[in-house]
Amino acid sequence: MATLNDRLDHLLGTKNADALVDAFDIHTVEDLLRHYPHRYASQGRELTEKDPEEGSHVTIVAKVVKADVVNMKSRRGQLLRVVLAAESQSVDVTFFNPHKVKHAVRVGAKGMFSGTVKTFRGKWGLTHPSYLILPDAVDGEDQVVSMAHVRGAGALAGMARATKDSGNGVDMSIFDRELIPLYPATREVESWTLLRCVRQVLDQLDVVDDPLPPDVRDEHGLIGLDEALRLVHLPEHRDDIGRAQERLRFDEAAALQLVLAQRRRDAALRVAPQCPPKPDGLAAAFDRQLPFELTEGQQEVAREIAADLTDPHPMNRLLQGEVGSGKTIVALRAMLQAVDAGYQCALLAPTEVLAAQHARSLREMLGPLGAAGELGAAEVATRVTLLTGSMPTAQRRTALNEIVTGDAGIVIGTHALIQDNVHFFDLGFVVVDEQHRFGVEQRDELRRRAREGLSPHLLVMTATPIPRTIAMTVLGDLETSTLRQLPHGRSPIVSNVVPARQKPQWVARAWERIREDVASGRQAYVVCSRIGDGQSEEDLVKSGKEPPETTSAVDLFDQLRAGPMRDLRVGLLHGRLPSDEKDAVMRDFTAGGIDVLVCTTVVEVGVNVPNATVMVIVDADRFGVSQLHQLRGRVGRGSHQGLCILVTDAMPESPTYQRLTAVAGTNDGFELAQLDLRQRREGDVLGKAQSGKATTLRLLSLLEHEDVIEAAREFARRIVDVDPDLTGHPGLAAMTGAALDPRSLEYLEKS
Repeated sequence: MATLNDRLDHLLGTKNADALVDAFDIHTVEDLLRHYPHRYASQGRELTEKDPEEGSHVTIVAKVVKADVVNMKSRRGQLLRVVLAAESQSVDVTFFNPHKVKHAVRVGAKGMFSGTVKTFRGKWGLTHPSYLILPDAVDGEDQVVSMAHVRGAGALAGMARATKDSGNGVDMSIFDRELIPLYPATREVESWTLLRCVRQVLDQLDVVDDPLPPDVRDEHGLIGLDEALRLVHLPEHRDDIGRAQERLRFDEAAALQLVLAQRRRDAALRVAPQCPPKPDGLAAAFDRQLPFELTEGQQEVAREIAADLTDPHPMNRLLQGEVGSGKTIVALRAMLQAVDAGYQCALLAPTEVLAAQHARSLREMLGPLGAAGELGAAEVATRVTLLTGSMPTAQRRTALNEIVTGDAGIVIGTHALIQDNVHFFDLGFVVVDEQHRFGVEQRDELRRRAREGLSPHLLVMTATPIPRTIAMTVLGDLETSTLRQLPHGRSPIVSNVVPARQKPQWVARAWERIREDVASGRQAYVVCSRIGDGQSEEDLVKSGKEPPETTSAVDLFDQLRAGPMRDLRVGLLHGRLPSDEKDAVMRDFTAGGIDVLVCTTVVEVGVNVPNATVMVIVDADRFGVSQLHQLRGRVGRGSHQGLCILVTDAMPESPTYQRLTAVAGTNDGFELAQLDLRQRREGDVLGKAQSGKATTLRLLSLLEHEDVIEAAREFARRIVDVDPDLTGHPGLAAMTGAALDPRSLEYLEKS
């Protein structure tokens, strides 16, 4: 008999085990059994994907309704063109070697087809997929389908081990079920191969011990782990799937919450610098000189952060604020409170443009309070120091000296702050602006610059949280403060989507709108998704090369200057420009010397030009939800209404266009983050894959199962309170280890 810890090569053979390792990093019996089916096909019914992503690997169950051998148009040879009927749609399939497959893939045949999604003229299909033709009827006896009816390397790997009555076939009795599980698969390891491996392992599996205490199972109405693992793979009825998934979903939530409960306990033991407010200090002086009144939201958030800074344990807080809601001034007040207590503060910005602007704006807001060591400085003043990677050597040396001696109370910088030669005198507070632009390791590296024995307080700021941040918030691992009010006099930004192919006149109208605003004394941005490779699209066509599908900033800059904006002052800003040139362009635009700034995402975060009122984002479908929200936040920062125009070639009925419509429909950053989360999934909540393509969560949805997460959080808290290291609960420790790999655990410790 087998146990969950057994390696698969002893049960499935080395070749099959190696294939599972390469495709899914599956090594043990438990790894395989926790690779759950993502759908189930009912016997006798088709099953397809409604709207799969381009390039994704899908498995469908369908019937062949058309199969024609046709000649290729561009070269010699033939194709088998097949139409599959699956549920309410048809799927076009092409095979390159028709004479090898036409006897199996014939009209009336039903099978499982697995391959990579290709989209052509708005319709998705499969090219040369792997397939397994299913028998018309299964009579209860062991049935074998010949190799002529199976195609694909995944289907062939180790098939002899699964056959009965034949040395060259596939045992079809595994499909003699009302519900056939379909697995996340690859071309090398197809869904039917996974099903065969799972059944083979389950046939040899001993009864699995349950790590959850009986009273916990009874409290939440959960079945045992052994039953759940068997039913999720080989259910007899639809109800079996729900009961199994409910139990296994709780396991995932419990594993996450046990780790987070241990982390919270460890954080409570760490020591942070105590920074109580000083009634006669720098922060109080700053409040007295403010020329305006903070919004109620800003005051409330300021009180929350002030209380955290007073605590002897490290703050770990997310400040989410609508674009233009005044996050920076709240962070500045908090930094001044830390400076009052004798500690340094570091503000980490993602770009040199933003870091330089932060330095300028903080010095302007502080005035004499930020000019320590200079003539006219206030008595309680501090110094604001900027450090970036491209600074001249002399300036950099001066900045490093101010940081190491403690002369700089507030240090603003880019990734240059985490280089080895940067040493702080006494770092007590770290602020990360636009935290989605930084990796967890980068934030952790900066926090480790504090004096030994101290953990600095951490405040991360964003206008649109990334999925991982939303995930950690839902899981209860981040304290959250939200600014929803706009400062007095600001109006919400209006956004519109322009379908460039269907309505080219609307694009022309966008350029007219820019001219109208410039005529009224205001300014505009035009944002492109790429810089350009030095060759114009016309030159590429002349040289016989395929022009790119997107418009470059360099090309559009030339087109606008020669066309609709030929009499306006048009500037160009992108990441390849030398640092001093970027700075000069940005200063010129800020001062009103440039009417229209053609740029890339270098202006995505933090750039503040109150006179800019219109932004046109070209090829808007090439940007993520967070990027679009951040970009449009650059307009409408003054007293005039902001307008953002999203130009796209996507068809109005496409999911891409609908995504842009959803972005245009709200200015709520959290709502957009949840849209991002639904589209990209939760991502690897405990790992590096913030894009959402990989995930440690299989059944648990952070948006749909908050009740399960809350129940698991309470369970984990009770356990960790009495057994912090889980030494008395080895089953739970093992379950946590199975759900979360060591790299994820290490990563979580830093976040």
